Amino acid sequence: MNHNKNRPKPPTSSVSLSAKPTNKRANHSQASHQVRIIGGDWKRTPLTVVSADGLRPTPDRVRETVFNWLNHVFNSQWGRIACLDMFAGSGALGFEAASRGAAKVTMFEAFTPAFKQLEQTKAKLKAEQISLQRGDALLLAKQLVSRGEKFDLIFLDPPFNLGYLERIMPHCGDLLTDDGVLYVESEQALDVQDTVGVPSWCIGWQVLRQDKAGSVYFHLLQRNTESGEAD
Repeated sequence: MNHNKNRPKPPTSSVSLSAKPTNKRANHSQASHQVRIIGGDWKRTPLTVVSADGLRPTPDRVRETVFNWLNHVFNSQWGRIACLDMFAGSGALGFEAASRGAAKVTMFEAFTPAFKQLEQTKAKLKAEQISLQRGDALLLAKQLVSRGEKFDLIFLDPPFNLGYLERIMPHCGDLLTDDGVLYVESEQALDVQDTVGVPSWCIGWQVLRQDKAGSVYFHLLQRNTESGEAD
């Protein structure tokens, strides 16, 4: 993986994701039912992973890379960052951000056993800066948009092959601050270049960083500014 924090890594491969959701969830085997927070105040704290189709906790190595990227983007100033974790699952991304000092972390989770596990972890850590909301991520996102809420960082790690990205990414654009960052995990590399054939839901984003781990692609995206360059 690329740990170069000095400049964005250009995409090495880009293919457009299908806009047609399927009814079949991707099968992802889980070698362990625990992951650990890798940095900050709660470093090495275990997080229980509830077994469920499509629940893929972001591996430690990927989170280490991603949070190195984010430290560079935000100059390690986590105390001013408001985060939204839209498919929280084990909470690995949201709790990691809170551990590093994020001022506010909102987590969505629809699966009841996973949500209850998030509640237990929040109580154990006495994480008052974390807000948990149970329900469909798309509906909850629309509610946040209607209230005019904004976030500096959004984690978007949905179950694969169900067409979530094309439905939710437009709302992410509405929920981000002007210089906000969107983290996306997907089954294919996102083609966000403004060229012929790119899905409408991909247009208007710019890749800050991109890499691949196994069969999973992970990206940092930002909305294009008027000059066509991200901050």
